[in-house]
Amino acid sequence: MSRASKLTLAATGLGTAGIIWFVHWAQEADRAAMHRGVERDMEKQRIRQERQAEFELQKRLQEEYLKLQTVSTTTGDQSPSAQPPNTGT
Repeated sequence: MSRASKLTLAATGLGTAGIIWFVHWAQEADRAAMHRGVERDMEKQRIRQERQAEFELQKRLQEEYLKLQTVSTTTGDQSPSAQPPNTGT
């Protein structure tokens, strides 16, 4: 075997090994990125469920308070603090 053919064979082998390593590395990186996406989605679902549970609790508390208290709606602001101060004149 000539020296040129040996160098060609070695270069081809190294190139092939490099390509195989790069493809493997890229697949692992893609798999890790997809897994991080799944973890983010699971965290979002957990937070959404916590917020929904908190909302339901607040809704039940509001219903309980409405049973115990009478609430009337007002039109306009009729609170004493909204009236102008008495200047005495």
